[in-house]
Amino acid sequence: MDSLSQIVLGAAVGEVVLGRKAGNKAMIYGAVAGTIPDLDVFVGNFYDTVTALEIHRGFSHSLVFSILAAPIFGVLVSRIHQQASWKDWSKLMFWALFTHPLLDCFTTWGTQLFWPLDLRIAAKSIFVIDPLYTLPFLVCLIAASLYQRTSLKRRKLNRLGLFLSSSYLMVSLVMKGITFSKFENALEQQNISYSEIETKPTPFNTLLWSANVKRDDDFLIGEYSVFDTEPIAFRAYPKQHQKIDHLRSYENLNRLIAVTNGWYTITEKQGELYLNDLRFGLVSLNPNAEKFAFSYHLKEKNNQLVITEVPKNTDDAKELLEGLWSRLKGS
Repeated sequence: MDSLSQIVLGAAVGEVVLGRKAGNKAMIYGAVAGTIPDLDVFVGNFYDTVTALEIHRGFSHSLVFSILAAPIFGVLVSRIHQQASWKDWSKLMFWALFTHPLLDCFTTWGTQLFWPLDLRIAAKSIFVIDPLYTLPFLVCLIAASLYQRTSLKRRKLNRLGLFLSSSYLMVSLVMKGITFSKFENALEQQNISYSEIETKPTPFNTLLWSANVKRDDDFLIGEYSVFDTEPIAFRAYPKQHQKIDHLRSYENLNRLIAVTNGWYTITEKQGELYLNDLRFGLVSLNPNAEKFAFSYHLKEKNNQLVITEVPKNTDDAKELLEGLWSRLKGS
């Protein structure tokens, strides 16, 4: 999830664990701990594109990291603030660190919660930024922080925020189940054979969902809004995997393919090859859209394969937001 959501969650957890002893300091250190796992993004800047992708939401988002890091941070904080013991601060740090990857498990990218096992847990039920998850939670947290640390209202408001946010996560799972059935029924009614289907919410909401459908030679992509009255329409995107057959000997290419879990297409523009990660969709809901949210340029140079991520721009975000609102209202 986005940094703000993780800050709010970490602060609320900090309040539950140590609020009565440390007051707003518990919220502050919980918020700080809630952002620590995402420092892997900065670490990734020192590596190549593929390695950075592999690192993201890996070790720093694991149970192992939470267990190892919590007492270290706990001891450091206890030397600054002595309202609680190092064990109390360590407990706060553990839960603030560990709830971060737990929340990320609901997103499309998922987390290696049980690192070093090569297993990413991804429920794909909530977008990385969802105002309906974050804003009510934030309001409750701010309101709680205004009361004295021993106040009953403070604890109730904080718990209300945790209840509302957690309930929304459960609702997202229910919505995923409902919309998954809608996509399955649409494929059956249209006599479309396929080998696999993945669904995920579109940006900022859990009312409009997208499905990727795997077939032998192409992928289908379709959207469904809970307000739709028309049948789901699917668009085909050829795999064109044969275009990179001559590059299969490069280790970094095979690692990139592994990152996508096989959900990728190859496109060629002006003689240049691009690998598109389908898991995160396109930058537009326009039926004729061809630009994917995550696309990687493949270039052979000096007997090496250089892989670079295609940069995004603000125009893409603007187009997506405009199309999102229109499509969410139903077809």
